[in-house]
Amino acid sequence: MKIVHISAECYPVAKVGGLADVVGALPKYQNQLGADSSVIMPFYNNTFTRKHNFESVYNSKIHLGYIEYDFDILKLSTQILEFDVFFIDIPTLLYKDYVYSNDDTDRFLAFQIAALDWILTLNKKPDYIHCHDHHTGLIPFMAQESYKYSALNKIPVITTIHNAQYQGWFKYHHLYKIPDFDNNNVGLLDWNGIINPLAAAIKCAWRITTVSPSYMEELMINANGLEGLLRAENAKAVGILNGIDTEVWNPETDKYLIKNYKVSSNQSGKLANKKWLCTEFNLNPEKPLFAFIGRLVGEKGSDLFPDAFNVALRNNDISILLLGSGDPNTEERLNALKNENEGRYNNFIGYDERLSHIIYAGADFLLMPSRVEPCGLNQMYALRYGTIPIVRSIGGLKDTIIDIENDGFGFVHKEASVNDICYSIERAVNFYKAKTELKKIKKYIMQIDHSWGNSAKQYIKLYKSITTN
Repeated sequence: MKIVHISAECYPVAKVGGLADVVGALPKYQNQLGADSSVIMPFYNNTFTRKHNFESVYNSKIHLGYIEYDFDILKLSTQILEFDVFFIDIPTLLYKDYVYSNDDTDRFLAFQIAALDWILTLNKKPDYIHCHDHHTGLIPFMAQESYKYSALNKIPVITTIHNAQYQGWFKYHHLYKIPDFDNNNVGLLDWNGIINPLAAAIKCAWRITTVSPSYMEELMINANGLEGLLRAENAKAVGILNGIDTEVWNPETDKYLIKNYKVSSNQSGKLANKKWLCTEFNLNPEKPLFAFIGRLVGEKGSDLFPDAFNVALRNNDISILLLGSGDPNTEERLNALKNENEGRYNNFIGYDERLSHIIYAGADFLLMPSRVEPCGLNQMYALRYGTIPIVRSIGGLKDTIIDIENDGFGFVHKEASVNDICYSIERAVNFYKAKTELKKIKKYIMQIDHSWGNSAKQYIKLYKSITTN
């Protein structure tokens, strides 16, 4: 079974969010099940590509409307990953020091055309093409409708929606850039009078998946305008919960940690990492440490943090540490809070992979008051490292975290609000004082299996079901 994943992100090559973690893990676990799974992604100008050597395995030209671009398919000279990654190098469009920008219509349209052009030349074509999010949303349409790709229209194309809030909209004056197709079918591209790549993918893909069962249910009600379309296409839609790469996220072997630990030694291991964090950020290791890791955007509920942290720090003897960046106003308010709560609150505005691992290991509780959370991986990382999640009951958080009062192992609240966040923090503080139960829960959550093994099997089963229907 030959599977090609097409994505804008893939860890450890280029990461903006959870999409990279999924695409960087799922192919590896599919290969462990006997598949031949690989990734096609853009060739960016970033730390990974500057650090490694590449060789060209194919070169040609594409036409984006009236403009011709040279492109190469590159491959790592030395195999360092557990699956093949093929890079599309279009220097003037894709070789940038960013993944996303304000010229993404041309960038990702060229990327998708180049990917299909190359697949068209392969002697052994993939059995399945698996697309991820709107950046690859036109591939299901082009494979089905564009004349030049008629040889590919029998290959099942699967689209996974990682976040339906972003749909890749662009205006009709770009239509001529899409390889020729029957204009009577232009409606497959349209949603509400504009070209919508994610809507096109939902219409044209053979199967649609989301990254958790609850997120699929939620999208039928609220999908940023696509809920009616998803309800209409419900028969080919399924939610499959993401996993995590337990080889990368393993407190016993994690190279980033100050001290590694296993279930039996989690108390001393977590304390060592907590002490390092508290020394670095001027916090007290004797107090319960609450943390947040992620983008400072409305979806994550991070705009609530300045007010929530102010109340929580006033009412509880705790420490809070935040790692993230995003909305400038939220960043400014969080920095002001740091000045007002020296020794009790601190933050790192930006992103640091090593620091994130140490926070998962050293924190006592992880905050995730998301308004939208298609799956969420952070709560799974936290569990793996013995850190108790505090989450809103939404999307994948609803599927993975059970409240302690319901014989579970986390703290769950209903609304993304200052009051709910603060009440959950107070509950966690009280639980922190029950040392015996705290130790028991930390040991338990480290043994919950959220590896990709089961999820990879579900995807393989999904692929096979297409050919048997």
